[in-house]
Amino acid sequence: MSKGRENETGVSEFLLLGITNDSGQQQILFWAFLCMYLVTVAGNTLILLAISSDPRLHTPMYFFLANLSFVDICFTTNLIPRLLASHVAGTRTISYTHCLTQMYFLISFANVDTFLLAAMALDRFVAICTIITPQLCVGLAAIVWVCSGLISLLHTLLMSRLNFCSLLPEISHFYCDAYLIMKSACSDTRVNQRVFLGAVVLFVAPCILIVVSYVRITIAVFRIPSAKGRYKAFSTCSSHLSVVTLFYGTVLGIYIRPPDSFSTQDTVATIMYTVVTPMLNPFIYSLRNKDMKETMTRLLNKGLKSS
Repeated sequence: MSKGRENETGVSEFLLLGITNDSGQQQILFWAFLCMYLVTVAGNTLILLAISSDPRLHTPMYFFLANLSFVDICFTTNLIPRLLASHVAGTRTISYTHCLTQMYFLISFANVDTFLLAAMALDRFVAICTIITPQLCVGLAAIVWVCSGLISLLHTLLMSRLNFCSLLPEISHFYCDAYLIMKSACSDTRVNQRVFLGAVVLFVAPCILIVVSYVRITIAVFRIPSAKGRYKAFSTCSSHLSVVTLFYGTVLGIYIRPPDSFSTQDTVATIMYTVVTPMLNPFIYSLRNKDMKETMTRLLNKGLKSS
């Protein structure tokens, strides 16, 4: 067997180049990522505890919110702890198996996130609460989780068939991004790119659903006679719409282009939907909600008294 062929089939690790090579900036990023991760886990865990402990919150809206909080915890846990551990250990390599596993869960959780954001947008339109039963909620959630897992599995299987010309392929990112794995491959990636394009189209479908929901909301709001009522209705939706715009804007802005066009700026932009958005969700979906605030306050007071 030739040396070139050995290089194509003998890859056991990838080299993650990260965000920056500056040691000072790396230290700042380490503490920033650590703080954001702790806030994400604490905030979303508190939401899960609040929803499970209060019967008033056992409604379709809070069911989807609980799923979203769980996904956000999983989403960031799939990326950040390994990044922090690599910084402490002073290594940037990641095993081939770990890389593909990380990519699998990243794609899966991202797909679940998009459909849940669409469901949350529909929940803003009050009529959904009158047509969705608890059984239908569970069924919809199960379909979302299973379909997202199957889509991610297809990507992972196709990625595992790629060959690489280097024994230590470089990925210009802080995690195993499917786009950049394709970019570092020396085999034909046309099938992978077509499947990825199909996934982007599927990814856009919930976005269209969100847009339709907000068009209906806007029409309904403008029918409210008082200016105060219209302002209150719009303010209720503004936070969620901001996060949806941030999430979809960064994801689509990065992944609707060929892999060769991926840049350092895109690496930084991915932080918005992988780290920042999951951290903001507990504040957006809870602090403006009276029932949720009361339940979370009660939980915190109970915890302080028992400590």
